[in-house]
Amino acid sequence: MTLELLHEPKMADLTSLGIGGTARALAKVRDEAALDQLSLFFERESAGLIAIGEGSNMLAADGKLNLAFVHVDLAEKIKPEISGLTVKVSADTRLPGLLAFLIRNGLSGMEGLAGIPGSVGGSIAMNAGSYGTDMAASLKRVRLWTPSKGLFWKNADEMSFGYRHFSSETGEFTLVWEAEFSLSKSTESEVKNKVQEVFNKKKSTQPVLEKTAGCVFKNPEGFSAGKLLDEAGFKGKTLGGMAFSEVHANFLVNKGQGTGTAALELLNMATQAVLNKSGVTLETEVIILQ
Repeated sequence: MTLELLHEPKMADLTSLGIGGTARALAKVRDEAALDQLSLFFERESAGLIAIGEGSNMLAADGKLNLAFVHVDLAEKIKPEISGLTVKVSADTRLPGLLAFLIRNGLSGMEGLAGIPGSVGGSIAMNAGSYGTDMAASLKRVRLWTPSKGLFWKNADEMSFGYRHFSSETGEFTLVWEAEFSLSKSTESEVKNKVQEVFNKKKSTQPVLEKTAGCVFKNPEGFSAGKLLDEAGFKGKTLGGMAFSEVHANFLVNKGQGTGTAALELLNMATQAVLNKSGVTLETEVIILQ
C-alpha cells in the first residue's frame, strides 16, 4: 500500500481541541511497506516535520502553518499481543483500547492512565501520565523508525524520559511504530475496578468528556497550575468560544466555535494574570503549533 498523502489538512481534524488552520501536508502511514515511501516524504518535508498521534496534547494556531505531519493509521488494525506478562501493541492503538485489553486479560500496571484519550505512540512521545504513573513506568522497549535506520527496537533504559518528556536519543526525526509493556498479573475484576476508580475521579475533577488538550500548563515546582489559575480568576474564563474549564482551571475547552487565535490570547492573558497575582511564570505543557 502506498503512503496516503493529504494536502493542507485541517488542524481541527487532527487535534482533540478541534481548532486551528491548515498544515502543509499530512502523511498517513497505512502499513509497514509505506515506510519506504516515508523516507521520500521526509526528504521533501523535513523542515517542520512532526509526528502526530491523536493530537490530544496540541494547540494549533489559525492560518496556514508551515508544518507537515506523519500519522500512523494502519489500514488493518493489529490487536495487542501477549507473551507472558509482556504486551506488544502498535502505535496507532488508542490508549483506552489498550486499557480495555489489559482489563480483559487481568494485567495490571497502567490503570492510572485511564481517561487519557491519546494513542499509544503519542502517549509515549509525551510520556503521558497521571495518578502517580506514566508511560515510562511500564514501558519495556519501543520499535522506532528513523529516515537513516528504518525500523529498529530500542530498550526503554536506552532512552530519556521525564515529566511529559521523551527522547529516543536518535538525534533525528523519530516515529514510534510499536511498543512493548511489562505488566503484573492480576484479575479482570481488580484491574477493571482500578481503571473505573481512576476514571470516576477524573470525571469528577476534570472535563474528560469535553474538547480539550489535557492540562494546558505544567505544574511549577511547589505549585498547582490549576490553583494558580483559579486564584487569578481564570476558572471558567471565556473568550471567543474558548474557555478555561469550570471543573478544572488548567484545562482549556473548545465550547463549539473556538479558534486558535482566541485560545492563544486566553493563554497569554492567563500567564500574565498569574505572574501578576502570584509571581509565578507558567510554562505550557500543551504543544503549541504556529
